[in-house]
Amino acid sequence: MFSGIKQQVVVGKDGKIEIQTSELVEGSIVEVIVLVEQDLAETNTSSSVQQDETEYLLSTKANRRYLMTAIQNIETKTHLVSFTPEQWNEEYNIRS
Repeated sequence: MFSGIKQQVVVGKDGKIEIQTSELVEGSIVEVIVLVEQDLAETNTSSSVQQDETEYLLSTKANRRYLMTAIQNIETKTHLVSFTPEQWNEEYNIRS
């Protein structure tokens, strides 16, 4: 089962990206997907060809299978997690 961590970070020197969170345990195997804001991508790249996010997410067999399973779960209303906005804020609201 996958869980997600969403952070907005600034790319450092030589394209280095750092994610810091107490949710990651040392030695854990993770899969990283980087989504670049479109206007920044166009400004900061010499290539005018941009890969659509959906195309990227469907570009591997494992991703396609995972996304299709997620869509099927939504359509059949199985394996869903429900919560109220208050529960979401208690669990995931990041306070400065």
